[in-house]
This record gives sequence, structure tokens and C-alpha cells, in this order.
Amino acid sequence: MVENAHVPVTDEEFEKEVLKSEGLVLVDFWAKWCGPCHQMAPILESFAKANAGKVKVVKVDSDENPKAAEEYGIKSIPTLIFFKDGAPVDVNVGVISEANLQKKLDDLLGR
Repeated sequence: MVENAHVPVTDEEFEKEVLKSEGLVLVDFWAKWCGPCHQMAPILESFAKANAGKVKVVKVDSDENPKAAEEYGIKSIPTLIFFKDGAPVDVNVGVISEANLQKKLDDLLGR
């Protein structure tokens, strides 16, 4: 599993890396100019390392990859979407603490 929260996924890779992935994938829709997105980056980094093997964490730059962002109605960033077996199952808009992100993951894993 991915241990680095800064793994970029492009529009072209989105289907393979997210929609066709088994298990849980957390997608961070962000942009380089977004202050809250940069605030979220170390939280995601820590979360990804703490949950290696449980969830794949990827980032989609919504400016450079508008297709995926448009497909999921991203209007505000950061937006985090948990996908389970290719289907969106949880959405969070804005900065979220690592503890709350962990709770969402634990709920999705049935813990």
C-alpha cells in the first residue's frame, strides 16, 4: 500500500488507481494555490503512514486534472473522498483532523 500521501494521480490514472482498486482509497482533491490544502498535507502524510496496508491515499490536483474533479462535483478544496471498491462512500470538504479522519476510516473498516 501507499505510504506517502503525496502520490499524484492524473485524470488518465484515476480509473486504474481509484475506481478499479479493491478496498479503500482516500482521494485528496487539492490545488497548489490552496492554503488549507497545504495545511492538510502533513495530516494526510501521517495518516497514510499510520494506515499503510489499510487504505491507499492519493492526491488529485484539481487544476491539472479537471475531469476527475468535475466528475465528483468538487467545488471547494480540499475535498477528501473515501472510495470503497471503486464507489464513493464518504466525503469531507475542508481541513479535517487526523483523529477524525482515523474515525472515518475505522467506521468504514467496521471497527
